[in-house]
Amino acid sequence: MGLLPEARVGEAFVEASRFRDELYACLTVRGDELFELADAVLCAPGAVHSAVELTLLPEHRRGHGAMYDGLNRGRIDTDRLRQVLACLSLSRFSDGRLVLAVDVSPWLRSDAPCSPDRLFCHVYGRAKTASQFIPGWPYSFVAVLEMGATSWTQILDAVRLGPADDATAVTAAQLRDVVERLIAAGQWRPGDPDIVIVTDAGYDVTRLAWVLQDLPAELVGRVRGDRVMRLPKPPRLPGTNGRPPKHGPEFRFAKPKTWPEPAVTTRTATANYDKAVTQAWDRVHPRLTHRAAWLEHEGELPLIEGTLIRLEVEHLSKDRAAPAVWLWSSKTGAGDADVDRAWQAFLRRFDLEHTFRLFKQTLGWTKPRLREPEAADRWTWLIIAAYTQLRLARPLARDLRHPWEKPSATGRLTPARVRRTFRNLRQHMPCPARAPKPHRPGPGRPPGTRNRRRAPRYDVGKTVRREKTLIALHRSKG
Repeated sequence: MGLLPEARVGEAFVEASRFRDELYACLTVRGDELFELADAVLCAPGAVHSAVELTLLPEHRRGHGAMYDGLNRGRIDTDRLRQVLACLSLSRFSDGRLVLAVDVSPWLRSDAPCSPDRLFCHVYGRAKTASQFIPGWPYSFVAVLEMGATSWTQILDAVRLGPADDATAVTAAQLRDVVERLIAAGQWRPGDPDIVIVTDAGYDVTRLAWVLQDLPAELVGRVRGDRVMRLPKPPRLPGTNGRPPKHGPEFRFAKPKTWPEPAVTTRTATANYDKAVTQAWDRVHPRLTHRAAWLEHEGELPLIEGTLIRLEVEHLSKDRAAPAVWLWSSKTGAGDADVDRAWQAFLRRFDLEHTFRLFKQTLGWTKPRLREPEAADRWTWLIIAAYTQLRLARPLARDLRHPWEKPSATGRLTPARVRRTFRNLRQHMPCPARAPKPHRPGPGRPPGTRNRRRAPRYDVGKTVRREKTLIALHRSKG
């Protein structure tokens, strides 16, 4: 097991210490309590099962009342914290390119009728085709991906989706803000390769590409296997009369007879899937209509062309059958290297699932039973700040493995193993939180009295009808 250079270890310690000071400055109200609560999340001996149990740790010097007060009445300058996250050292691919991933993870609250702004969140069941819709708070995360097999990402932003929000519009605004912050922080300069943003099939990747076309970003997203797109229009022959066509022939994903010869074909040997074969077609685009997201679009609908990629591997893990995966990239005229980079970046998107699992199962992101969504937002940002400290402390951590665990090389520790040694690292890092002031506890509700103020109940789902929906209903009735 090799050791890291002392210079790198020193730089990592300085950056981690600086981030702790910047984090404390972002906690504007009840900052001491919120800072110690984040430290308690990192120093807990095992998984976090409830927020109140964190107050029993020595890193949390205040009582449980201060914890509730911090989550319910504290304030976090999220704009400043977003800028701090954008200025950190970020992982890049081999060509120096930043690769971002956006995905939604729900905080399920099925037993909280008094909590407002809940939506029906799609949750996969244990069976292959089983799925459920459970009330909760969906959060949209944007993270920086690393190259190679890893369970590390870097969360840059988190936005909670509300009942009146259009998911595509919120995602587009969120991605625009993240890219602009990265440019302002010097993470991207003119002449650098474009930032790659990968999405899953739940996003309208073509619309995101059209909305974000003025940014130095390339959108890569998975599309469903039953889609129908259009090929570029054929060249117009001399002497042809009539209006020139806007679209070419149909490209049906499920009918290979409609596929022309691919412009690019690559074959790559992989460690987990054996041979990966890709076929790419240039300038493939959807045929848009004045419906759904394009209902209020003025003028002629745009022509959003890109590269359609079909990825097929020999097998998945445990020799499972591997159905073909369809990807769409906003880059036209893609070559062999561009196509390989697109599907390899998409496969790294699944690293974000490891981050969500760590948030929920280890750091206790969805464990507190908070009533107000604003309190859930504060807890979410504390979890993001705690996870960021784990990533910054990765070069400083030692492998405190259990006897039944295999040793891991330095720099290859998982987030859970880095968390085991964070309590030892915290002793050498700055702790700007002030000591608590002793005081008497409040009287609370007198024993034997009932609560006279009944908490209001809220409906679940899209309780607010957007203007686009009303216009569509009016047109259908007319």
